[in-house]
Amino acid sequence: MRIEIPEQKRQVFEMVIPIRWGDMDAMGHVNNANYFRYLETLRIEWMCSIGCAPAPQGEGPVIVNAFCNFYRQLEYPGDVLAKLFVSDPARTTFESWATLERSDQPGVICAAGGATVIWVDFPKQKAAPLPDWMRAHLAG
Repeated sequence: MRIEIPEQKRQVFEMVIPIRWGDMDAMGHVNNANYFRYLETLRIEWMCSIGCAPAPQGEGPVIVNAFCNFYRQLEYPGDVLAKLFVSDPARTTFESWATLERSDQPGVICAAGGATVIWVDFPKQKAAPLPDWMRAHLAG
């Protein structure tokens, strides 16, 4: 199953992630599980950059699904240019999307993925409305 990234989205963050020797598998390319780690790192770094640190006694983001489409192999050595996009803010959720490309091959997407993020009241273990400050970040 291939999930397409929508055209209607807004870029909110980008970062460079070094490819580590240990990210590779026996086939000599980055193992597929590490692409999900790159996507997670990108989401967490963006959230930290906007002051959205996890608060187990309060509220915060949780992903309810994640996907990744693999187009080209990533290999060591190199750096990944990871770009994060958001779209579709709803009452308690929003969509996050990402592209991964080698920084030495700009514009050549090696993988693209995303995740649905839901805002949760952690003590109650229930969905909560997106706070106004987060909604402002999503809207730009």
